[in-house]
Amino acid sequence: MAGTRLDWDEYATAWARLHGDFDPRRAAPAVQGWLRFAYQIGHLLGRLRVPPTAVTVVGTLFCVVVPITVLREPGGPFIAAGFVLLAAVADSVDGAVAVVTSRTSRLGYVYDSVADRVGEAAWLIAFWLLGAPGPLVVAAGALSWLHEYVRARSVSAGMREIGAVTVGERPSRVMVAFIGLLVTGAARLIQFDLGAGTITVVAAIWVLLAGFGLVQLLGAVRRALL
Repeated sequence: MAGTRLDWDEYATAWARLHGDFDPRRAAPAVQGWLRFAYQIGHLLGRLRVPPTAVTVVGTLFCVVVPITVLREPGGPFIAAGFVLLAAVADSVDGAVAVVTSRTSRLGYVYDSVADRVGEAAWLIAFWLLGAPGPLVVAAGALSWLHEYVRARSVSAGMREIGAVTVGERPSRVMVAFIGLLVTGAARLIQFDLGAGTITVVAAIWVLLAGFGLVQLLGAVRRALL
């Protein structure tokens, strides 16, 4: 029920069942702290009877705003970075609301996955607007999509666990987008023309992490399914 409070251990156990048996209690301190934060906010929204889908929609809207605001002067990239952070919070909280209110569903999982891909596309459009080369931006998006596709197909093929937590996971992409926009904003303040070069480097980092993460994931999938 929405008013029933799960303690952290109960929540972590339920969360793990939905994430390939990856136990958040064994995660790195920063990851565990983030998930505990999502748990607290999720419980509050659950008590207020906010449905998880509403949180997903709000998070997607935050993402859509990123390319709209990124070129605003002064400080467009800083504003955009703020919306990336808000979207990341919403992305964690919608799942927390679903768990604490016992409203997890396969349809909600699909909605959440689609929202994630739409959000990342919006962030990469913002990179392109700031001056990152189109082919590099497309490569970043394609590799990230392929990473998620491989994991989804592997689960369908019988892989029961998460396989591997790679360097190309969504939290890494969130951090690249958030920090990258902040650094690009700072570079534009120093010298406007530095912005395009900076965001190009950021996009290249995204591609490298996504590519290496895909290799890691493929290795884990091979070990799991052979």
